[in-house]
Amino acid sequence: MNIFNKYPFLIAEIGVNFYDIAREEEITDMQAAKLMIDEAKKCGVDAVKFQSYKAETIASKNSPAYWDLSEEPTTSQFELFKKFDKFGAEEYRELAEYCREVGIMFLSTPFDFASVDYLDEFMDIYKISSSDLTNIPFIQYIASKNKPILLSTGASTLNEIKQAVKAIEEVSTVDIAIMHCVLSYPTAYEDANLLMIKDLAENFPDYEIGYSDHTKPDSNMVVLTTAYNYGATILEKHFTLDKSLQGNDHYHAMDPNDVLVFRNNVGFLSKINGKKNKQPLICESSSRKQARRSIVAVRDIKQGETIAKDDLTFKRPGTGIYPSEIDKVIGKTAKVDIGEDALLDFDMLE
Repeated sequence: MNIFNKYPFLIAEIGVNFYDIAREEEITDMQAAKLMIDEAKKCGVDAVKFQSYKAETIASKNSPAYWDLSEEPTTSQFELFKKFDKFGAEEYRELAEYCREVGIMFLSTPFDFASVDYLDEFMDIYKISSSDLTNIPFIQYIASKNKPILLSTGASTLNEIKQAVKAIEEVSTVDIAIMHCVLSYPTAYEDANLLMIKDLAENFPDYEIGYSDHTKPDSNMVVLTTAYNYGATILEKHFTLDKSLQGNDHYHAMDPNDVLVFRNNVGFLSKINGKKNKQPLICESSSRKQARRSIVAVRDIKQGETIAKDDLTFKRPGTGIYPSEIDKVIGKTAKVDIGEDALLDFDMLE
């Protein structure tokens, strides 16, 4: 069953990028978050997503970095998360209400049980991070809220995904979307492995398939567009207003212009995809007649002569008897004189 009623459904993951935008624009964190919501809405995003956590509940103090240190120099996961964990229930409630006012869906990925609980008050769909795919107790706690789930699958095996899905279904009948993802920041293009989208579709035919992208945006948004073309109907990508900012999630994030490029791509794909069932098109009406071939006499055939195979050839236009019906012509008698190079018609035969 479909979780969303619009496809592709594009999620701009603001995440914690608004903290850096606030510093750059010299505005408050809340103002920056709302500014990013406004910009996402303007460029045609369907949902914005944040991240809900406290550093103490997500990482031990000696957790090493796994990101590009030239872009984000913080070497400790705990230290990084501590920089971006100021918002809690009240702030995200305010942002959820603001999203309702401007007409865009609010989402936030919970990373602890407390976040799951307070988000339940004002959020309709849960996202489970790739990092929690094997965190079965946490997954089942989220599933117990009985709301649709987007399940990211970065760095996972098929068996681990199946175990996570099974864990959800043991406690709930909610709809699940399985999101292809590569847990590498940034994901090199050669590591995107978009064909895995098709593999997930084959292995989970009863579930929606999506894609959470961590590649650097290419100028034509080919990665995200290809993911959609391969069958990912729910698409998620980090979102920023300034890709040049140093920070964990700016350098592989899309900006409003990237969203516009992607939306144009989707419109073009819709135009060229057209109808699924093979049939002649209106635009082919003339060429169907003029470019096909008909049965043509290679010599003058007199009235009363029996027509042999050697008397015939095939030429354009295709307004006469199709070559596929030659067996209905050979052996017939000419009712009238048929000139060389004339298209045969059944009215000429008996």
